Amino acid sequence: MTTPLRVVQVGAGGMGRAWLGTVAADPDVELVGIVDLDLDAARAGAELAGDASIPVGRDLSALLADTGAEAVLDITVPVAHHPVTVEALAAGLPVLGEKPAAQTVAEALSLAATAEVTGKLFMVSQSRRYNDHLVAYRQHLRGLGGVGSLSTRFAKAPHFGGFREEMDDVLLLDMAIHAFDSARYLLEQDPVSVYCESWNPSWSWYRGDASAAAVFAFEDGARYVYDGSWCAPGDETSWNGDWRASGAAGSAVWDGDHAPSSDLDGTPGDPPGAPGVGSDIAGSLASFVRAVRSGDVPDGEVHGNVMSLTMVDAAIASARSGRRIVIDEVLEHALATALADERDDAVRERLASWGSVRSALADEAATPTR
Repeated sequence: MTTPLRVVQVGAGGMGRAWLGTVAADPDVELVGIVDLDLDAARAGAELAGDASIPVGRDLSALLADTGAEAVLDITVPVAHHPVTVEALAAGLPVLGEKPAAQTVAEALSLAATAEVTGKLFMVSQSRRYNDHLVAYRQHLRGLGGVGSLSTRFAKAPHFGGFREEMDDVLLLDMAIHAFDSARYLLEQDPVSVYCESWNPSWSWYRGDASAAAVFAFEDGARYVYDGSWCAPGDETSWNGDWRASGAAGSAVWDGDHAPSSDLDGTPGDPPGAPGVGSDIAGSLASFVRAVRSGDVPDGEVHGNVMSLTMVDAAIASARSGRRIVIDEVLEHALATALADERDDAVRERLASWGSVRSALADEAATPTR
């Protein structure tokens, strides 16, 4: 199809403004409405998008009906992800939402089941997957003859102000999910357990823990090690972190900003190239539009994304309890919570039919959207 996809964006705050600029620059998307509880912010967003006449409102369903939108962009704060996405899916529209999928794993499972029941795509914008260097790095890892260990060193010192500096577990919840999701992408498998410690240095300007170290065991026995801090001034890493992988045939490194490389026991690695995926949220938006038009499963489809949020939840649980956490235990506890909290009978019935959460997520992540 050659006509732009008509979208309504929910959320015109800081991240919302970044998305509004990205939407305005994409010829395959037409912004037809902006929803925000703060109408002044919504109006300012319309001006930023280049058209002050774009309809704005506080009521998503009403604006969807008035504009004839074909899709929804959920760029709200995490606590609003579940209600906004449910409302949009129930209205029969596909949704592209900012990470994380929801505030909790239980809510994310509810959204995955809602997507199944409605037959509509819910894609999470795990935007750092849209990085051609990351894609190239996976190609280097494939040439290592099996990866035994993968590690990320992350060190930044941003002064955000606002809600982040008041969050619990700020590094793990708001930033580490990018690295965790990338690790799943690079290893091409899912984690089975984690041991994590988190802490807040004495000089930290965050209320919650801004530093963490975690060791994840993956399905084939590989280990992924994350060592990160958001209050580490001096010699900072890339926002993507600094990566190293070790395998049977050699090692591969990536500094997060430039082309990766590998050393196969003294011989430089030269893996085959892979198609480009675009960049950050622009790449994520383009992937969403293609998926809506084609029915293909995009990176970030909710079933394939839930495990990344589960890694965060499990790491936090480990840091708080001081013990190793089994990922399937987190998934099953989240399913029980989702079943207890779910108000929609059809969604609850779908959740109850899953059996093994891990298997249900894997099966649906490979199924084309309808």
